[in-house]
Amino acid sequence: MANSLLIIEDEPLLGQELTRHYGKEGWEVTLARTLQQARQLLLGELEPLLILSDMNLPDGNALDFMEEINSSLQHCEWLFLTGYGGVQESVRALRLGAYEFLEKPCEMDRLDLIMASASRSALAQRRLLEQAEIGHRRYSPDAFVGASPAAREVRNMLTRLTRVPFSAIIIGGETGTGKGLAARILHHGGKRGTAPLIELNCAALPHDLLESELFGHEAGAFTGATGRHRGLIEQADGGTLFLDEIGEMPLDLQAKLLKAIEDRKFRRLGSEREISVDVQILAASHRDLEAMVREGEFRSDLYHRLSVFKLNLPPLREVRQDLDELVPLFIAELNAKAGKQVRVVPEPVWAELRAHDWPGNVRELRNVVERCVLFADGPIFPGQWLQLSGRQPATPAGTTHLPERSQNGLWIPLDGSMDLDDMDRFIIETTLNSHHGNVAAAARALGTTRETLRYRVRKYGLKETGA
Repeated sequence: MANSLLIIEDEPLLGQELTRHYGKEGWEVTLARTLQQARQLLLGELEPLLILSDMNLPDGNALDFMEEINSSLQHCEWLFLTGYGGVQESVRALRLGAYEFLEKPCEMDRLDLIMASASRSALAQRRLLEQAEIGHRRYSPDAFVGASPAAREVRNMLTRLTRVPFSAIIIGGETGTGKGLAARILHHGGKRGTAPLIELNCAALPHDLLESELFGHEAGAFTGATGRHRGLIEQADGGTLFLDEIGEMPLDLQAKLLKAIEDRKFRRLGSEREISVDVQILAASHRDLEAMVREGEFRSDLYHRLSVFKLNLPPLREVRQDLDELVPLFIAELNAKAGKQVRVVPEPVWAELRAHDWPGNVRELRNVVERCVLFADGPIFPGQWLQLSGRQPATPAGTTHLPERSQNGLWIPLDGSMDLDDMDRFIIETTLNSHHGNVAAAARALGTTRETLRYRVRKYGLKETGA
């Protein structure tokens, strides 16, 4: 229960008063008079958001009880009330993670404020845990789909990496190959999955803004810095910082980033105080970082610090067999999103998909599938919306590509079977035929003048009707 409260109190009058008061405030209150009763409740089905407990009970000390049972509970906040509090016990309570340590008698108004603050803290922690669990389920290594040997190798590597506490990794691959997905798998599948994943595209920001976003700044650090800003490194403390397109980071910032990684400390812009952080670094780039190092465009020391492990993702054109899994996966996802019922992909469409080189890789594939699903009128995947840069289905070996005409346009092979003049003649002849030999109409369709078109008609010996 989201608003469940367990009160552990052996004084009958106080226990009843607290139960009555917080029951009126909307809490689902359970009262236990001993630690044994509380243990039975907590090991049963009770999952309280807050535990409000006396310190000394007939059968033991509540701090010992907290230390014993806390690991078996879903996250909740503990508040302690005691009539015999001391410094030693209060220090121990806070060290064990108690939210507050209060002495009796405590004014109800003050207790209400502390309870409200503690409940917000507990709810926030539970939301983080729920998000981490969702991320763990969604971003398992199996989320990297593909039956090709290269895809299986990537999955195996992701599985192994999620089991070890690495400090940094470089993810390589062309644009659209799934580097962001691999980064999320590494974060959510590892031990830092409950901590933040902070992402930054280094190519998306200018130098000055990139430095401020990465390291943060104090008020007055530069013109326009009206307040303190926590940088992304600081926000990622305990979790993961994903630096996409790190090859675009300026060299001077690379030096500052290297120092922060090495020392696990950094300073905000305009600050003299160092901040300690514990951050796992995932760096990605579509460029060849080793070649950039050789050319002096990327710092070799930062490269070697980041390349504890290197994971390279294959381009889609090299693993076309993965289309058999990726296309149905995207269709199912987009069916659910758009309320469509696409189920059948015709063989000519498959042939066209397999013939395409996919320069945009998996990102391009998903966009193509999304367009086709959104425009689908039934269960058949509509191939007319593929729009794959003029590519057509592959032709069996030994056959010649021939020009084709469709209702909406022309397809001309670019495999050397037609030279430029042949193409020019075919375009003009087809356009003339579609306009019944009318030169004026054909010229308008081709975006040229009648004089220019008549010259070409005479050049190729074509028929016209004038006008």
